[in-house]
Amino acid sequence: MRTRTVLITTAMALVAVLGTAGCAEAAPTSAAASYRNLPISGRPDYQLGGSYTPPSGVTIVERDSTAKPAKGTYDICYVNGFQTQPEAARTWMKSYPSAILRDRAGKPVSDPGWPDEMLLDTRTAAKRALITKVIAKTVARCGDRGFDAVEFDNLDSWTRSGKRLTRAGNLALAKSLVAAGHRHGLAVGQKNTPQLGASGRKQTGFDFVVAEECVQYRECAAYTKVYGGRVIDVEYSDTLERSWGSVCKLKSRPAMTILRDRDLVTPKDDAYVYKRC
Repeated sequence: MRTRTVLITTAMALVAVLGTAGCAEAAPTSAAASYRNLPISGRPDYQLGGSYTPPSGVTIVERDSTAKPAKGTYDICYVNGFQTQPEAARTWMKSYPSAILRDRAGKPVSDPGWPDEMLLDTRTAAKRALITKVIAKTVARCGDRGFDAVEFDNLDSWTRSGKRLTRAGNLALAKSLVAAGHRHGLAVGQKNTPQLGASGRKQTGFDFVVAEECVQYRECAAYTKVYGGRVIDVEYSDTLERSWGSVCKLKSRPAMTILRDRDLVTPKDDAYVYKRC
């Protein structure tokens, strides 16, 4: 996770959901409904800061799980799969306290970059099963609302856990979440985490990637070598250290690369930025 936009309506809806909970294309398992993978070409938009009519020519739209999918596009549903949303913290603490990672003193462990997000505890099969059960409610809603795919943010939370979590534990949870997505007829996207490589995809079953700033951090090849054309890259206007024209000329960038403002605001906001190659 390299950016985050908090919406009050999103948080309220997420709390309600939590409160009810007790290169070749990956094929669906026998237990999964059929799903349509991310196209290998298209024009994406990343609308986590608020829904709006996509710019002309856009064919792929990602929105928060509480939003409705766009009409006439391939739609991706955003879900925070490995950390808690800030406004949902109380629900997690009250209803699923064992799912929260804690330090030796028993205090919740937060993301150093986003101290209002608690890390979910992926260390045991029992904890992973509980997390999956909770998040599967949101996944089901994504499917019911008509989304085509889901992507789970903060897959790399183990790198920010002070060595409490492990890559293996997070990948095990990822595999479980991927299965949940497939059961509801959704393709499932890996979020960032270029270090996974082909072996990580094999372990989890991810179908595509949503990457942030892979041009800026020179990570794009780590994704395209594994997923081919099924890679969406979102660059941010406040940190990109080269001109947008030069980005579009790069042969190494994913074909589906866009530029957005950091807070992912709507076109009504003066800070709105959207460009595509």
